[in-house]
Amino acid sequence: MAMLAVLIPLLMLGAVLALGRYEELLLPEKRSEVTELVPLTEPRKG
Repeated sequence: MAMLAVLIPLLMLGAVLALGRYEELLLPEKRSEVTELVPLTEPRKG
């Protein structure tokens, strides 16, 4: 029982760290839509 009391929190910590590490791969990235700057008007020539 003492072994379970030690192993279960370590396994849960490992699962949380693994999910946090692969979160970027699982969820779509919303920042990529904002990274490109699009001018609102045509640049002036002349």
